[in-house]
This record gives sequence, structure tokens and C-alpha cells, in this order.
Amino acid sequence: MLGDQHVKVLQQISVFLENRPGQLSALAATLADKGVNLRALAIAETDRFGIARLITDSNETALAALHEAGMTATVTDVVGVEVPDRPGGLAHLLAVFDGVVSVEYMYAAFPGSGGRRVLIMKLTPVDVALAELETLYQE
Repeated sequence: MLGDQHVKVLQQISVFLENRPGQLSALAATLADKGVNLRALAIAETDRFGIARLITDSNETALAALHEAGMTATVTDVVGVEVPDRPGGLAHLLAVFDGVVSVEYMYAAFPGSGGRRVLIMKLTPVDVALAELETLYQE
């Protein structure tokens, strides 16, 4: 996904789902029917509702399909970061953010290049986070 880049701004789709049986299945079927492939998925829930966060291979098609199915979906910029797949890889990354960047949420996505894993992160402020990550990957 990231190719030669270790950091990339990605567009994530967030879908509001009622917390009742069949909602996630309907989401998956809606995307499958339109040929949309999921690249990453995370779900956060409460007693009454959930938010499915998706990275897809075609956001335009996914959004149109979700809206057509009556689902509430929005797009948010997130950051995909490759980290070494070894003990301490995440700790080293997060140390770069200490005191300057908040990690609102994070989830693992898929294998990156060269023994790395991709993390999807919602970071604030994103411009500061990107500058810190640029410095990290120039080392």
C-alpha cells in the first residue's frame, strides 16, 4: 500500500451502525455487491451503536453504495504509518509524539514492506504529526 513511503495520508470511511444483529453483515454485503474490497476495518461500539472504520480500495464507490443503502457514512483523513514488526516498534513510534501529538485512535491494517506492519492512526494536530514522522523516517 505505502510502497516506498513509510507514511501516507489516507481517507477512512466511518459508518454509523445500530448495535443490533445483522448490521455489520449488511455493511459487508453492501460493499461486496459493488465490488469494494476492504483494506482495513476497525469497530468501536457502545450499548446502542457502533462505528465501523474502513479503508477501502474505492472510497467513491463505497460511499455511494453505503448512502444508497441508507447508511450514514463520512470520510476522515487518517495517517497510515509503517512500523517495524518487532518488539518495541510501536513504542519507538509513539515516543516521537510525546508531548506534541495526540493519538485519538489507532488500529492495525495489513503487512507493509520490508518486515513492517501498517498502523492506521487518527492524529492531532496532523501537520505536527506528519512533520515528526518525516523526521523519524529520515533517520
